[in-house]
Amino acid sequence: MTSSVVYNGGLRTECTHLKSGNSFVTDAPTDNNGLGQAFSPTDTIATGLASCMLTMMGIKANGLEVDLVGSKAEVTKHMAVNPRRISKIEVTLSLPSNISEKDRKILTHTANTCPVLYSLHPDIDKVIILNWVL
Repeated sequence: MTSSVVYNGGLRTECTHLKSGNSFVTDAPTDNNGLGQAFSPTDTIATGLASCMLTMMGIKANGLEVDLVGSKAEVTKHMAVNPRRISKIEVTLSLPSNISEKDRKILTHTANTCPVLYSLHPDIDKVIILNWVL
């Protein structure tokens, strides 16, 4: 088992990673009867995409002897209705500018082939932008 999730009432859950004991709370968003005081479940999916991309790039960067420390992602999630679902995820990655063109191509490919990206439904529009600006 990977995790456990407990419904705490008030449209909140507590999610616990069993191996580490780390946990986080989710809250329904304000546009869906919640208080919006924590990640919503759909926020975790969109954010998980960016986290997966940076993690996979970090693994590849280690082999390339490239330092990605300080790289960051900005994530925007868009929702649709009928049925309510994620319709679009935009991820803008800011990465070090001192990386060679060859390594940029490798890292870009790595970001665009991360497991979460492959796991998302094909109807979800994914906009991925890599900026080599840090």
